[in-house]
Amino acid sequence: MYLLTNPVKDYPWGSRTDLAGLTGRPVPSPGPEAEMWLGAHPSGSSVLAEEGQSLADAVAADPAGMLGEAALGRFGERLPYLMKLIAVEAPLSLQVHPSAAQAADGHGRGVYGDPWPKPELIRALTPFTALAGFRDSEQSAMLIDRLGVRGLKDVVALLSAGSPLEALAALLAAGDVAEQAGWSASAVHQPDYALVARLARQYPGDPACLAPLLLQRHELEPGQALFLEAGVLHCYLRGFGVEIMGSSDNVMRAGLTSKPLNVPELLHITDPARVPHPLEAGADGVYATSAEEFRLRQLTGGEWRLADGSPRIVLCTDGSVTVGGRRLVAGESVFLPAADGDVVAHANGLAFCAEPAL
Repeated sequence: MYLLTNPVKDYPWGSRTDLAGLTGRPVPSPGPEAEMWLGAHPSGSSVLAEEGQSLADAVAADPAGMLGEAALGRFGERLPYLMKLIAVEAPLSLQVHPSAAQAADGHGRGVYGDPWPKPELIRALTPFTALAGFRDSEQSAMLIDRLGVRGLKDVVALLSAGSPLEALAALLAAGDVAEQAGWSASAVHQPDYALVARLARQYPGDPACLAPLLLQRHELEPGQALFLEAGVLHCYLRGFGVEIMGSSDNVMRAGLTSKPLNVPELLHITDPARVPHPLEAGADGVYATSAEEFRLRQLTGGEWRLADGSPRIVLCTDGSVTVGGRRLVAGESVFLPAADGDVVAHANGLAFCAEPAL
C-alpha cells in the first residue's frame, strides 16, 4: 500500500475554495484549482509519497505486481483509469469522446494522441450542474425558435425535421448569432435561457452558447452520479465532485473554449441517440456502468472488503477511512497494488475506491 501525493491542475475554470477546503489548505487558494488527479496518467501522475517515485514509473517497473494479471492482460502495462476531484466554477468546453474503435482508428490517422476510449462518470459531492445528451428535437426547435434569431432558422428547420446532428453542424456554422441570441435569451426568465445569456457573455461570438437549448440539463445532488459513454455531447457547468474516466486524452470540442476545434471529427463521433445515464450507488456501493476501464465504489460507515487483488486507489473525502490498518482523512489517498490481494476498509465518513471493472 502506498500513500499518494496527487497533482492539482490550475485550469482557469476551477474553484479557489473546493479543493483547498477538502485538503485542509488555506481558503481561498492563490488561484483557481480545477482538478486533482489520482492515477498514472503521463500528463500528471500521482507520486508514491514515501518513496518519491511516480506511480507511472512504479507501474512500469513492476507491471504484474502493481496491476495484476487480469488488468495486465486486458489493458496492457498501464493503469486504465484516472480518478479526479473536479471543482467547476465556470463552464468547461462543450465536448465529446470517441469509442474504442474510433479512438484506435483516429490514432492511426494522427487525429488522437492515444488509441484508448474515455468513458467518464461524475459523482456529485455538492450540487452539480451538467449539460449532457440531446433534448427531444421538437423541444429544442421550439426553444431556439423562440429567440427569434434569423440566423438560426436552418437550425430550427433541421431540428423540426428530426435531424439533431445536422442541426448541430448548422449551429456551429451559423456565424455571428451569439450576441443576438444572448440578448434575446436574457429577456426570457427561465433557467435554460439564463444559461444561454451567461455563456454568450463569457464566450462572445461562440454559437455553442446555445447548447443549453440543444442539450438536456442535469442537476445532481450529492450522492448522485452521471455516466457518459462515447458519443455523448456534454458540458459541465458548476459543482464539485469525484470523477473517474478511462485514462485517455481523447476529446473533441464543439466550443466554449479557446482550444482548437475539429468540427468534422466532432460530428463524426457524436451520436445523438446516445443518452447519459443518471446513477445511484447500489447496495455494494458501486455505481454500475458499462465501462471496462473503471468501477467506482463509495465507502460509507462500516466495514468494506475489497476482494480479489486489483489495482485500486482509495480516496477519503469526508471524515476518515482506515484501509488495511492505515488511517486516511479527507483529501488523503492510497494506491493498493494488485499484489496486496484482499484488503479490508473501515469507513467513518465517506471514501471512494477506484478499480478496473474486471
